Amino acid sequence: MTLRLSEEHLKALRLRADKEGRSVQQVVHAAVEEYIARHDADEEVRRLGSTAACRWRPVLDRLGD
Repeated sequence: MTLRLSEEHLKALRLRADKEGRSVQQVVHAAVEEYIARHDADEEVRRLGSTAACRWRPVLDRLGD
């Protein structure tokens, strides 16, 4: 895989990696893992919300009246 970054992003990434005592690859890997986990969690929240809304629709409708 090739990742193309602007010089500005690459410089910032190298500075961050240096501050954390990690390689650029380690920082990028952690960022990808965090991105995937965050979006998986968002999908789970949407799924649970949809399930709850369907389950409680009659109650919600009565409350709206």
